[in-house]
Amino acid sequence: MKIYNKLVRDKIPQIVETNGQQCDISFLNEEEYEVALKLKLQEELNEFLQAKNVNEQMEELSDLLEIIYSIAESKGVVREELENIRQRKREERGGFQKRIMLLTSS
Repeated sequence: MKIYNKLVRDKIPQIVETNGQQCDISFLNEEEYEVALKLKLQEELNEFLQAKNVNEQMEELSDLLEIIYSIAESKGVVREELENIRQRKREERGGFQKRIMLLTSS
């Protein structure tokens, strides 16, 4: 029996059982969920950093987005509002397309 003790997508228990395996699950309270989301964010970031090609990187980026959206939703912020915040910051401070590396400031 493999032990995971980590947050998984909603359909994973069903997928496990469809594959003829059994699994134990529990449901997290708000505090546990917040901690689990942060751990999952780190896990997915690590997987992105270790991805070997563009396809793997895009898969991991989509996982990161799902976690980011879930974190926002847990705080009462819908995707559209998060996108509005991102767009406002981009308009005020720019994006990263120019690839500028700040070396010094005084």
